[in-house]
Amino acid sequence: MSNDIERLKNDADYYGEFGKQFLSNSDIGTLLKNPKEFKKPLPDSPTFAKGRYFHQLILEPEKINDWAVCESASRNTKIYKEFCAENGIEIALLSREVEEISDWANTMMSNMTFFDEIRRDGVQYEVPAIKSIMGLMWKGKADIVHPDMVIDLKTTSSIDEFKWNARKYNYDSQAWLYNQFFGKPMVFYVVDKNSKMLGVFESSDSFLESGKQKVEKAIEVFDKFYGQNSTEDIDSFYIHECL
Repeated sequence: MSNDIERLKNDADYYGEFGKQFLSNSDIGTLLKNPKEFKKPLPDSPTFAKGRYFHQLILEPEKINDWAVCESASRNTKIYKEFCAENGIEIALLSREVEEISDWANTMMSNMTFFDEIRRDGVQYEVPAIKSIMGLMWKGKADIVHPDMVIDLKTTSSIDEFKWNARKYNYDSQAWLYNQFFGKPMVFYVVDKNSKMLGVFESSDSFLESGKQKVEKAIEVFDKFYGQNSTEDIDSFYIHECL
């Protein structure tokens, strides 16, 4: 198991074929909403790229110089398309986006409470974990393993709505799973991309219970369509609800 965890430190293995042998929190939304899409590769997107850049600015700043940044004003220009082709990449960040994301990261790290906890002695960044949960192997990679908690960095378009959107985006199942992985409560450190307001959101018992129920339900769907003793063909899946 220690060799598997070592391999999962590498993003290529974590997100690639090796990592696909494990379930993860990102699979829960797919299994619950459209299991036909389970394990199908997701195309990269500007949203994903911006999220990775934000995390690396804070957690792995040594990797920032590896990013290809285009001076184009938008992604619809000839300059942008030629830039991506020349660099052999699908998505590039725009220079204005880099400035914007840097502002989010600077806002978070300029707050002494956030800075002290994120840079506290003994913290570890980008820590992978695997664990057998309810009969299946799961993986996760914590942003920050702190002596007292697991810190997950988030950006939001509205910090006022973060509390209500957290369950929508399956942060509840993430919090429950990572508590299983690391034996510590998950706390979300959040910056509003528009107002630059910061927030710290802890996981309540009801939030964790909601997450546990999602994991149980996702496993039921997995076992039904993809498990070793699956009982149904995924092509037979359909939605049945009462309006």
